[in-house]
Amino acid sequence: MFDVSFWSAFLGGLVVFFSPCILPIVPFYLSYMAGTGMAVLGEDGALPDGIRRKAVLSSVMFSAGIITVFVLLGAAAFSVSQSFRVYQDEFRYAAAAIIMVIGLHFLGVFKIGFLNRQFQVNAGDTNNMSIIGSYIVGVAFAAGWTPCVGGVLTAVIMTASFEETAMQGVGLLFVFGIGLTLPFVVAAFFIKPFLRFASRFRRHLGKVEKGMGLLMILFAILLLTNSVNEIANWMIETFPAFTSL
Repeated sequence: MFDVSFWSAFLGGLVVFFSPCILPIVPFYLSYMAGTGMAVLGEDGALPDGIRRKAVLSSVMFSAGIITVFVLLGAAAFSVSQSFRVYQDEFRYAAAAIIMVIGLHFLGVFKIGFLNRQFQVNAGDTNNMSIIGSYIVGVAFAAGWTPCVGGVLTAVIMTASFEETAMQGVGLLFVFGIGLTLPFVVAAFFIKPFLRFASRFRRHLGKVEKGMGLLMILFAILLLTNSVNEIANWMIETFPAFTSL
């Protein structure tokens, strides 16, 4: 059955991937995962199958590492919320305030220093990058809490903490992780076309950041007014086809 929170989490992950603090570093991550330099990826002609295969396998494990951290965060958020169920309204107000502040940060109303922190990898000898190493880098990336991931992830975690069951809470973070990491895998499979796309898309990164800010402020208002469920019900009534998804 259609669940607006799960679709929102998935779309939130996609938006984060194309944000100013993720998309610009993806080419370097692809180079790192493929075990080759950017010059090789930018050369004319077909990419050797060995490089493409390693990039795809490494990106899958990298994604698995990210999703692992998100799932654990979802489980922790739900566990904490259950322990303080009587204070659910207070948690909701606090979540709305945090998300509102982060949304204003993305809009440029003011800047919060620690939200501008980005996770970076010291590539070293990328030729020796192992599949397990890719998983560990994924875990480190998720734990690095880059600003765009941190902002939207906060909203998703807060939503997960209000779900009725632990499985729903964990599932919400899992779906968010899929939305964020699926483009990594697709980009690894189509490295050269993706690099051309990323180069052209750079001029739109500022618009994406502003859009994220607006969406987060809207979500904060819905959370503050406890209207998230009403929006979901309205969408189901207005678009019955969603119930079959």
